[in-house]
Amino acid sequence: MFFQIDPSNGLAIYDQVVRQMKFAVAGGVLRTGEMVPSVRELARELAVNPNTVARAYRCLQDDGVLETFRGQGLAVTANARERCLADRLQLIRIRIQQVLVEAKQSRLAPQELRAIVEEELQGLGGREE
Repeated sequence: MFFQIDPSNGLAIYDQVVRQMKFAVAGGVLRTGEMVPSVRELARELAVNPNTVARAYRCLQDDGVLETFRGQGLAVTANARERCLADRLQLIRIRIQQVLVEAKQSRLAPQELRAIVEEELQGLGGREE
């Protein structure tokens, strides 16, 4: 599919799957009614335990992002995009807050932090994915 799992990034693997699925929905990569890979397919593709993918899918169902279609599998719900847009902002905001706390604890000056952020944004080249 389009997920990249990084075991060293500090997030649980199931949480990475949840986040990336929400980002895909928010970004229009996955659309309303579109079927997602089965638990086994995605687990094989990501080389992770199927229970990990099943847990991520349960979270996404609980959050109203995915719904079950009997005999067919899981698909993106009708109102998933709005939910995922809001969730994406919140998830990114939390990660930024964590970085800012760490920067403050390390006594990084605000101007140094701003310079780092600007440099990293320029490194992205303004690309939109």
